[in-house]
Amino acid sequence: MTKTKLIGALLASTFMAGAAYAEDVTLTIESWRNDDVLIWQDTIIPAFEAQNPGIKVVFAPTAPAEYNAVLNSKLDAGSAGDLVTCRPFDASLELYKKGNLADLTGLAAMANFSPVAKSAWQTDDGAATFCVPMASVIHGFIYNKDAFDALGIAVPTTNDEFFAALDKIKADGTYIPLAMGTNDQWEAATMGYNNIGPNYWKGEEGRLALIAGTQKLTDADWVAPFTELARWKDYLGDGFEAQTYPDSQNLFTLGRAAIYPAGSWEISGFNKQATFKMGAFPPPVQAAGDTCYISDHTDIALGMNAKSAHPEETKKFLEWVGSPEFATMYANALPGFFSLNSTPVTMQDPLAQEFVSWRGKCQSSIRSTYQILSRGTPNLENETWNASANVIKGTETPEAAAARLQDGLASWYAPQKAK
Repeated sequence: MTKTKLIGALLASTFMAGAAYAEDVTLTIESWRNDDVLIWQDTIIPAFEAQNPGIKVVFAPTAPAEYNAVLNSKLDAGSAGDLVTCRPFDASLELYKKGNLADLTGLAAMANFSPVAKSAWQTDDGAATFCVPMASVIHGFIYNKDAFDALGIAVPTTNDEFFAALDKIKADGTYIPLAMGTNDQWEAATMGYNNIGPNYWKGEEGRLALIAGTQKLTDADWVAPFTELARWKDYLGDGFEAQTYPDSQNLFTLGRAAIYPAGSWEISGFNKQATFKMGAFPPPVQAAGDTCYISDHTDIALGMNAKSAHPEETKKFLEWVGSPEFATMYANALPGFFSLNSTPVTMQDPLAQEFVSWRGKCQSSIRSTYQILSRGTPNLENETWNASANVIKGTETPEAAAARLQDGLASWYAPQKAK
């Protein structure tokens, strides 16, 4: 072979190797869920890559508290990954409005999600959906089964049964009836007001009426949850005013409290720490036979960087994220983060199974303060934290708390301004 032919052959082989290498596209996922690295690396990504040769996926999370700022910097610099993990409502909506997230309304997999599931990642008019829903968290109560059995307490289904159970636990003295404090405030609203509230304001009916301005926070259905919260004070144990969120978790998992007002994200941690049997029940209704409502809060989704260099491959990955296969895999890898896919998912964790079963019995809603109503100042979400804690402590009446929240909302939100 002549020198010229040798060089030509080497160039040709180099070109062919480069072409073969170029066939492999690498997609990068931006996320705040750094706790989930191994789940993505060992379970989720290998499942996708096995079905899609030529597409590689890298999960590259940022610390949760830094995620929004880091992501925005990367998007501005043009260095963000192809896939963007989406927080619910306004943070992701703002990214879409800036042109950073692609419109995914046309994805076939979007048909697998209900309007409520998609609502956290849509424009206000619902015309565009920009992230594929992944999971929600469900609120209710986790209880110590051993304590209930020892005291002969049946799982409560009505408010009267709930408070009768609390009275019995308190009278016995072995356990603190309710493991919750007011020091950090947010739990009082998240696991208190927005946990029991949907049963009073009828879930989506009331939440959407508040957004429309046809209901007010001073209406009876919105004051009533505060009135119930005020009754919790007698069951929280000594020093609950200084009790932090980790304190409450420890009280329950150490077996010192009988009932924990909960978010389902606690399941994994409680499974590791508690040595007793646990169960869960949804927020009790006011009267037997009433329709029950649960806070089934949209929490996490996945979108596409509008400037991705690999839009077709990214959409292929997102179609898979919207599939029943992914839903089953994700929900079992992270018990307590429940699939938003309309296709039923078989859960392996018994506590997770109990939580998710409520979807078949109750009407699902989301936290009342998260969509639209916390965009202004004062921020309704943060104000509800403070109001809920005050009501439990007894430093603010239910009526005064509701009036303060209503005045704050009406000061900036046009549909709630006095007509």
